Amino acid sequence: MTTEADIKIRILLAAKKLFAKHGFEKTTVRQICEEAGANVALVSYHFGGKENMFGALFEHFFPNDELAQVDPSLDPVNGVKLIVQEVTKFRYSDLELVSIIQQEIIMNTERIQKIRLHVMPMWRLLRLWLKKGREQGLFTFRSLDTTLLSVIGTLLFHRNVSYWEVLIEEEWPTLDDMIEDLTTFVLNALQYKEE
Repeated sequence: MTTEADIKIRILLAAKKLFAKHGFEKTTVRQICEEAGANVALVSYHFGGKENMFGALFEHFFPNDELAQVDPSLDPVNGVKLIVQEVTKFRYSDLELVSIIQQEIIMNTERIQKIRLHVMPMWRLLRLWLKKGREQGLFTFRSLDTTLLSVIGTLLFHRNVSYWEVLIEEEWPTLDDMIEDLTTFVLNALQYKEE
């Protein structure tokens, strides 16, 4: 027997898949419901429309609970390592949501406000740890803003996409190897010297 919660999840999964593949604007509620095997009226019933369904994707699939449990008083080095690890794990685990985020940012849509509600707490933690790390002499860099955006760019842009396959010569790394490589790269860029 299918419950209302099952139908709601099926609709969200279908929306996530289609938004990632075709974009928000080019995906209709009818297409989502066909993919989910659900009645079109259920989108209004459960979400109040397509825009609210977009926000519900982040409520349901973004690791909000895990982020809320992060201790901001963590030392800067372990804080930066945690961000690298968790962002990389998320990118590997939910390619569709990552694709949606990137599309919305590139197109600079009004929906980025909904995305910001979920992702900015993590980037604020990274900024805090970079600032503290510089103040404590652990990291060396001139501009906090440039460094913050460079680390974010490294974490967000680095992924296996067909565009880059003409340059890639090595086998794609495992998740653990990717985390280790990115952590080493970021800490070296911050000029961190282990004591």
